[in-house]
Amino acid sequence: MKASIVTILLLIISNVFMTVAWYGNLKLQNAGVTKSWPLFAVILASWGVALLEYCFMIPANRIGFHENGGPFTLFQLKIIQEVITLTVFTVLAMFFFSGEKLHWNHVAAFICLIGAVCFTFLPNK
Repeated sequence: MKASIVTILLLIISNVFMTVAWYGNLKLQNAGVTKSWPLFAVILASWGVALLEYCFMIPANRIGFHENGGPFTLFQLKIIQEVITLTVFTVLAMFFFSGEKLHWNHVAAFICLIGAVCFTFLPNK
């Protein structure tokens, strides 16, 4: 149980960094911070943030993977990570991008993803 909680917490932290690395540059551009930066500078800054993502993602996968004594199969890890990614993205997008709204079809998609997590934990028989 502890390994599953640690894995999920590390995945959440890594996905915060990933979302900031991938989409934070858009917010900084809109705020005028990086508007005059050349693209390669924005890419390098995003890589720096993404490095922090990897510092949490790799340990999460190692701790959580069943062949390392963790509770999750490779497919379970990936599907959990995808749900966390979209959840973190949605929360950050709602708070930092005021023009983005959550609509019914987004909620329906999340419900389908939760279903995917449930299906991946069913027995393989």
